Amino acid sequence: MRFTYAEAMTDPSYYLPLARAAEAAGYASVSVADSLVYPKESDASYPYTADGDRAFLEDKSFIETFVLVAAMGAVTSTIRFTPFVLKLPVRPPVLVAKQASSIACLTGNRLGLGVGLSPWPEDFAVMGVPWARRGKRMDEAIEVFRGLTGGGYFEYHGEFFDLPPVKMSPAPTEPIPVLVGGHSDAALRRAARLGDGWMHGGGDPGELDPLLARLAALRAEEGTADRPFEVHAISYDAYTVDGVRRLADKGVTDLIVGFRNPYIKGPDTEPLSKKIEHLERFAESVISKVTP
Repeated sequence: MRFTYAEAMTDPSYYLPLARAAEAAGYASVSVADSLVYPKESDASYPYTADGDRAFLEDKSFIETFVLVAAMGAVTSTIRFTPFVLKLPVRPPVLVAKQASSIACLTGNRLGLGVGLSPWPEDFAVMGVPWARRGKRMDEAIEVFRGLTGGGYFEYHGEFFDLPPVKMSPAPTEPIPVLVGGHSDAALRRAARLGDGWMHGGGDPGELDPLLARLAALRAEEGTADRPFEVHAISYDAYTVDGVRRLADKGVTDLIVGFRNPYIKGPDTEPLSKKIEHLERFAESVISKVTP
């Protein structure tokens, strides 16, 4: 089992020392949140809170995802970085491929690309991307990303993207894992068909087992059940040794852990020292007990 340290919507000056502390404590990865804009008015709701309230996001600081990964990568040497999740279809996939390839080159392949559909129509609007057929756009963006990060000449002719034979340099010396986020059946099928893994977004604890069962069924349908596949999950079971072992038995490969409720309105007032204390205590009480 691997462990990903999750911290977001906090003082931006905390991220680099937290990355160093997580690496020293034995975490395998740091998750990196993605947010573009906060609209003044919106009818959209957040899919992973009980009432759909999104007001907790207002005035929260989000450093651009790839900028933050590059900064944390520069002050660490072994820990990986996992966007959780990058809103891929609102971005040009050619640019995303270039950014991710550059990160992989500079960090020694320490990037796993979590991707998902933004739940906010406003993200699409401000980026000049249609909301309609966003799922198909996402599929094509993943295919373009994979092709361009493969190292050779690549061309693509789809509904949304059309590329002549082109290549990028430098290319990653190892494939960048594409981890698909989302709980909808379409997202699970996309993960089964196109992904190297799936990222669970939290929410109702009782939904994890049915989601894992559906994902396994879809991988069998898509003929990908024998392919290496990562499952990144959020669960209360992650906080005990016995719970971690139960999750491992269910096929979970990576556990995403955090030590405060990120959905609280207003600023994060927890000091950096306390955050480091939390992550170190968990590493001592759980990670050290289940990691060889």
